[in-house]
Amino acid sequence: MKQHISKVAIIGAGLVGSSTAFSLLTQGLCDEILLVDRDAERAHGEMMDLRDGIDYLGRNIRVTAGGYAGCGDADIVVITAGPPPREGQTRLDTLGLSKEIVRSIVGPVMDAGFSGIFLIVSNPVDLIAQDVWKLSGLPKSQVIGTGTALDSARLKALLGGLVGVDPRSVHAFALGEHGDSQMVPWSRVTVGGKTFAEVLRDNPGRFEGVDLDRLVHDTVQAGWEILKRKGTTYYGIATTAAGIIKCILHDENRIIPVSTLLEGEYGEYGVFCGVPAVIGRGGVQEIVRLPLTGAEEEKFHASCEVLRGFVKDL
Repeated sequence: MKQHISKVAIIGAGLVGSSTAFSLLTQGLCDEILLVDRDAERAHGEMMDLRDGIDYLGRNIRVTAGGYAGCGDADIVVITAGPPPREGQTRLDTLGLSKEIVRSIVGPVMDAGFSGIFLIVSNPVDLIAQDVWKLSGLPKSQVIGTGTALDSARLKALLGGLVGVDPRSVHAFALGEHGDSQMVPWSRVTVGGKTFAEVLRDNPGRFEGVDLDRLVHDTVQAGWEILKRKGTTYYGIATTAAGIIKCILHDENRIIPVSTLLEGEYGEYGVFCGVPAVIGRGGVQEIVRLPLTGAEEEKFHASCEVLRGFVKDL
């Protein structure tokens, strides 16, 4: 009996790539994981370490290390390779070097016969995803950046802690750039079915002085706070990537804010940025159009304009 073997190739076996592999492994999300890195010994070592724990997991997953040729039959290729921002830099400041690295990857992957879905983690993720889409020639639905998926999770964690509920009972999205210009459409934020505005109104003593701008600031700065304390971030983004991969391989049709190409949605054209999208077996199945207030639209367009200023450099 012929069976489809689900395979995820991860390019970049550093902390983010190896943590993504670990998350896939412990959740049992695919049949095979391939690690690819320019440091072949590093990739081989990570493969050995990951493989050693399989006896204590729920299922056997094949873990290998190799080259780009092994990406040809992958369902998903995850790109995590890229330089972390140095002190004083933004994610956008890493575009030049990230672009060089990614362009050395996409050609060999496509030459191997790859026709699956690219999941881009490398920063600046919106611009790198747009570059991979152009270089690969794949349909836009098959090139996805992690976008504001992690930012939205951070926002929900902040709001859940503030209100005192499980973050999974909070429905909120950060939109736009995965970076300093991202915005939050507060008119669309709900907690257990109540709008966040209603939660604040109905509990004036408890939530007096809540500053929405401060909450957005803390969401934007969360990654930098982690970086300041431990040098880099990897668990959060790795788990986020694994969640998106799960949606694809299991055809969940879950709505996640990812970076995808806008072609008229939200009044924007020709730019990748974070918007809620239905994620399933074909990648981005549909972009969800949230009704925004006039002020929210202005902030979203401003974030897209920041990204558009760099698109010409791709």
